[in-house]
Amino acid sequence: MVRSLAISCLVAAATMSIGKSTLAAQSPAAAPAAPVAATPQSAAAFLGDWTLAAQGPNGPSTFDLSIKADAGKVVAEIASDVQPKQAIADITKTGTGLVLKYGFDYQGMAIPAVVTLTPSADKVGVQIDFADGAYVLEGTATRKAAPAVPRP
Repeated sequence: MVRSLAISCLVAAATMSIGKSTLAAQSPAAAPAAPVAATPQSAAAFLGDWTLAAQGPNGPSTFDLSIKADAGKVVAEIASDVQPKQAIADITKTGTGLVLKYGFDYQGMAIPAVVTLTPSADKVGVQIDFADGAYVLEGTATRKAAPAVPRP
């Protein structure tokens, strides 16, 4: 009786395992778009000054982000009340989003940071990832209004 119960369990487990591997082989997941270097043309929708309002484990944070075209390349700067202005040169496009990678020194340690801007129907989402996921903020990016041009 115990032997037939054990054999039944093994047969059931083998059948379920074969079914899962067959299903996985039949429906592969779509691979995400590979990142490509951003150009002024491909990043045109992101050029300008932005306010990043994000929430993390320690509460809300606000960053100023400026993205511009310079000498045929896309460059950026980011700053906050606790982080001095940092230049960003590693900027890629992934699908409709923009990924900005930079690093900074924190008490003698190099900290990598990744800012991801993802547009949706009515807003631009932002995720800021510090130290490869050790601290992650999520929120929205809002384009700052262009300064008024004085009239003569």
